[in-house]
Amino acid sequence: MRLAVTGKNGQVTRALQALAGPDLQIEAIGRPELDLADAASVALALQDVQADAVISAAAYTAVDKAESESDMAFAVNRDGAGAVAAAANKLGLPVLHLSTDYVFAGTKDAPYVETDETGPTSVYGQSKLEGEQAIAAATANFAIFRTAWVYSVYGNNFVKTMLRLADTRDELNVVADQVGCPTSAHDIATALVAAAGQMVESDAADLRGIFHLAGSGETSWAGFARYIFELRAEKTGKSMLVNDIATSQYPTPAKRPANSRLDCTKLRDTFGITMPDWRTSTRQVVETLFKEAGVIS
Repeated sequence: MRLAVTGKNGQVTRALQALAGPDLQIEAIGRPELDLADAASVALALQDVQADAVISAAAYTAVDKAESESDMAFAVNRDGAGAVAAAANKLGLPVLHLSTDYVFAGTKDAPYVETDETGPTSVYGQSKLEGEQAIAAATANFAIFRTAWVYSVYGNNFVKTMLRLADTRDELNVVADQVGCPTSAHDIATALVAAAGQMVESDAADLRGIFHLAGSGETSWAGFARYIFELRAEKTGKSMLVNDIATSQYPTPAKRPANSRLDCTKLRDTFGITMPDWRTSTRQVVETLFKEAGVIS
């Protein structure tokens, strides 16, 4: 199977590239060949790849900066996503698009299911929601996967930030009143490959639509940080104190959902995909990072 993936440097793209082998070719395309703000470039770039399916992974993800750069956020996350879907549709290919928990207001007292009412509270969330709508308007051959709290050994993310800060501090204040499902980019990539394979083989309607794709289990940002530091202590013997704080004590330009939990039952029942527990995947990422740093063998 040959997959065209939008974006060259994102966490999920790099995780997909790590899965490549004789039976799976990953063709990552980005600027200058593919510019999500230029629909013509999107169509030409995807046509050249000759893929079996398209994974729409590129996005404007600077959540706070989007509040002051709304035009760019919508150009990429709405118009760009729609252009990718339109190009895939013209080529007769399924498109698998990554979306976000930010499409919800975060006020529900239980994990969100796919049919829950959306209500983004940030420019980023609104741009991603309108991206979902643009995809649905451009093609019927799509699967949108909403994910959350993505981390990996690649790029910048919460796990790597916590480990970096722990090198120079003995304690940290971390928000404790936002809860969600930490999700490994490797697990996302593995699930996308499995889902793409099924969509390529079958045009069944139930394999199309919106799905939630997040790590199993839930925690707060403070709980996530504590677990990361527990793993660090196992490797180094060094402890780290985490102080719980409220969201109000850590103001940001963009409002975050207090509840980012995503119910992934539909994903399991439709594609047969069960996401690993977030602790298991976090341990794998932390151990890999320590190996790469030469801390453990």
